[in-house]
Amino acid sequence: MIFTIFKKELKDTLRDRRTLMMMLVIPILIFPIILNIFVTISSSFQEEAANKTLKIGVVGKKDNYFFEKLQSLPEIHGKKTISFYADSLTLKKAVQDDSVQLGMFSLDNFNEMMSEKTPAELIVFHNATEIGMKERGEAYVDYIENIALQERYLDLNLNQTQLKPIKTSYSNVASSKEMIGKLAGGILPYIFIAFGFLGCMYPAIDLFTGEKERGTIETLLTTPVARWQILFGKMGVVVLSGLLAASAALFGLFISIEVLNLVENEELLNVVHGILNFQFIVLLFSLLLPLTVFFAGIMIPVAVYAKSFKEAQSIITPINLIVVLPAMVGFFPGIELTALTACIPVVNIVLATKELIAGTLDYSLLALSFSVMMILAIIAVFISYKRFDKETNVVI
Repeated sequence: MIFTIFKKELKDTLRDRRTLMMMLVIPILIFPIILNIFVTISSSFQEEAANKTLKIGVVGKKDNYFFEKLQSLPEIHGKKTISFYADSLTLKKAVQDDSVQLGMFSLDNFNEMMSEKTPAELIVFHNATEIGMKERGEAYVDYIENIALQERYLDLNLNQTQLKPIKTSYSNVASSKEMIGKLAGGILPYIFIAFGFLGCMYPAIDLFTGEKERGTIETLLTTPVARWQILFGKMGVVVLSGLLAASAALFGLFISIEVLNLVENEELLNVVHGILNFQFIVLLFSLLLPLTVFFAGIMIPVAVYAKSFKEAQSIITPINLIVVLPAMVGFFPGIELTALTACIPVVNIVLATKELIAGTLDYSLLALSFSVMMILAIIAVFISYKRFDKETNVVI
């Protein structure tokens, strides 16, 4: 009987264009759109930064050692123009007004300090809101400073290798998969959770509040079927809709990588191919299933209580923010899946998915996260049953 109700409600749901848009079309398109925008903007910024002529303002004597070396820098460090200013205040104002992107101020005794082989002071003015300007300034200073160092070694008859007592190299033992999973793995569970919630929302409202508005719920309740069977049949459609929305998002990621070739980094492609395997998908859905049941369990009481589609939507939409915002924890580095975080709803799913992507998942913590979400899902289903069993909530 539950399966019969499930099939009937599923057919009705699949006839609703709005539900199909939220459940399948938008989740499939979201990854190609996001990746396409990201790749386009990133390429545009890189091209603009590479071709941009940097305007540099300087204060000091024109025969200044640093300024002479700066003018002779090869174009490998980017195109530039240099203009002289009378004082540092005027130069700072020019940087603030973006007349120049970098300002360099040195005292008149700069060359004298260099000749005496003592540190010569140089102040670099930059606007921190202009991305990449400080880095280009640091590149110029480092390049010229290295030239000055080599000259001092020659003047003092020093061997550079004898002045460096320790040669240190750092070796990263983390795999590329682990690095991507830890640093960027938060976006995947966030999108899965967001679309899992949205995929549940419209069917939940339509199958409960919508039936009340259409006046068909009374006809269904007159059939010789227990209310819990009706509830479970309808809830099955809501849960399936949420899982289909999450699956569509995963399919959209696959299309972006395999069909549209939006990811060109070979190392990243290898990592993604390593992630998208059967074991990953099974474990991912083992986490999403109780979460989706939990979503359905908190939406259905609202949908049962609401008198109209608009009222149900206005109540559930804020719940979306409350539920999905914890998923943003996945964007913060340093927050790991522990016994404590495994007991926090939604957060445990996000962190477990990040560990799963990174290949460092502790299966005991996975079991704890799954158990916590199963308990919450059962509680949510019980609350849904109590609300649905109340006559005044079901009938307008």
